[in-house]
Amino acid sequence: MRIAVLTSGGDAPGMNAAVRAVVRKGIFNNCEIFGIREGFRGILADDIIPLQLGSVADVIQRGGTFLRTARCDEFKTSAGMDKAIANLQRREIEAVIVIGGDGSIRGANALNERGVIAVGIPGTIDNDIPATEVTIGFDTAVNTASNAIDKIRDTATSHQRTFIVELMGRRSGAIALAAGLAAGAESILVPELPFDLDEVCRRLEVSHRRGKLHSIILVAEGVASAYEVAAELTKRTNQDNRVIVLGHLQRGGSPTASDRILASRMASVAVDLVLAGKGGRLVVVQNGRYTDVDISSAMVQPAVFDEEAFKLAKILSI
Repeated sequence: MRIAVLTSGGDAPGMNAAVRAVVRKGIFNNCEIFGIREGFRGILADDIIPLQLGSVADVIQRGGTFLRTARCDEFKTSAGMDKAIANLQRREIEAVIVIGGDGSIRGANALNERGVIAVGIPGTIDNDIPATEVTIGFDTAVNTASNAIDKIRDTATSHQRTFIVELMGRRSGAIALAAGLAAGAESILVPELPFDLDEVCRRLEVSHRRGKLHSIILVAEGVASAYEVAAELTKRTNQDNRVIVLGHLQRGGSPTASDRILASRMASVAVDLVLAGKGGRLVVVQNGRYTDVDISSAMVQPAVFDEEAFKLAKILSI
């Protein structure tokens, strides 16, 4: 069987580990494996290369994606899809494994509907893919953010300031919540729940009265700009504050052991699915178990936000 693998959308630590597992398990099962460079754009450009065992040597510990990634609006058009299918058929590629976020997963489903066996693996730091408890890259991003917050707290304490830290996550507050719980943030603003800046101000004032020298406020990028929040807090409290936007720092770096294992095991399931001729499937983790679900059904579900963890973070930050 000829199987191609691609990474698409935003990069996430652990994507290389997933590609490595696809290549090596595929070859173990006597398949020919191809890498598509720059995501769906690579299918249209016919930028497809054979991958051997040595092609994925020493990549499991590397962040980013050696296949590179890009967004491709042309792929979403009927003409673009026809071109992609023609290129895959000319190379006699029967299956494609797509590693990426929600747009990438939908792209895998579009290929499947055109007769190519396509399977999706959720790879995004945002952890916002429905039907799975965790996505590749999330754990690393949370560790990166938590470590950064720890360092920020040192300076915040020394200068007796409030720091407003903006975290990535698009429409998801998963990174902000997990990092905030891990690093003991005083307030966490996420797009999934309404927030009240007056309450944030009250918490700052209570902390100040009991002698606390600093505070850390986390803002998920889907809520507002950290600069806007900082300006409003200064207006309401007259307290000095500083803003840090972690930005793409959260996407880079060597993946954690958890992300390497998650990527390897998800990729293994994906290879099993294409070998069985089961396209249109999304590899997920549910109740700690690796399994798969129908992409069409999964992508109409809302992503789950852990409100219990949010409540706990609030309680522990008093």
